[in-house]
Amino acid sequence: MNRALWVGFFLSASLSTAAQDRTGEVQEIAPGIYFHQGDIEKGHCNQGWVMFEKFVLVIDGNYPSGAEIVLSKIRAMTDKPIRFAFDTHHHGDHMYGNKVWMDAGAIPVAHEGVIEEAERYEPERWNGETRDDVVASELVLPILRFPDKLVFDDGTRRVELLYLGVSHTHGDGWAWLPEERILFSGDAVVNGPHNFVGDGDTRAWQATLEKAQALRPRMVGVGHGPLGDGAVLEDQKSFFETLHRVVSEERRAGRSAAELQERIESLRADVVSNERIARYVGRRFAAQIEKVWIEQGGEAFEASPLEAHRLEHQKHHVGR
Repeated sequence: MNRALWVGFFLSASLSTAAQDRTGEVQEIAPGIYFHQGDIEKGHCNQGWVMFEKFVLVIDGNYPSGAEIVLSKIRAMTDKPIRFAFDTHHHGDHMYGNKVWMDAGAIPVAHEGVIEEAERYEPERWNGETRDDVVASELVLPILRFPDKLVFDDGTRRVELLYLGVSHTHGDGWAWLPEERILFSGDAVVNGPHNFVGDGDTRAWQATLEKAQALRPRMVGVGHGPLGDGAVLEDQKSFFETLHRVVSEERRAGRSAAELQERIESLRADVVSNERIARYVGRRFAAQIEKVWIEQGGEAFEASPLEAHRLEHQKHHVGR
């Protein structure tokens, strides 16, 4: 079977099971292209890796303990050198494992916005970390940067690292495989109640997702949750569109911040009623509503759930 047919076979076979939770499993989603669903309860992100003819490109750095798990799985299948580790954004669960990858021979690479935000925020956050794997490691920031696009192409495989705009953070990068039509999104797209909105902009996020949709991916390696097909981009965008709709309705009704906060459970029921996006609603829903409310010009909530969510995200990054 030729390579094009193999790609179609793997994509169609994987799409039929795209919604399944396969935490801890290695999924070969096309020949030589892998997706690993990290254990969110341990704070681990999802990761991907791509086999080139003479080297391996890893997508996302993870926490050190998560990186060690994935490194051992890559080593079990190939002795090719791991040359590059692409950080999709600056958060610890996607970048703090960089030393693991550098020690394995990889150069950490990221969009320049990721490095700028990492330099601004991560030294202080790193020093405040209490995770055993972080305390035992060392903060390594990406050292190879790109402004809009960086291409890896050895004649057998092509991966394009792209910046499409503000979303989960102000520097999110994407890894796009045009021949296989596979997109790795980092946390710009998740598949479940894992959206942290504290460092991004949910209006700009929707526009960025539209740019990702224009690529017409058949499969999306999301940042957290199960592997998705192309429809997960629309689901993610629809979730933010719905949050803006329900908050706009509250503003038109003349609600105050305190009144809106009292109506969180009513708004939750409204959003959950949409079966397509119900899986995005979790215990961080109040923080997401507050974020959208502030973006629309409202005041922060009393005992701000958004600030509590930021603190939790920085210190733990676990759970839902």
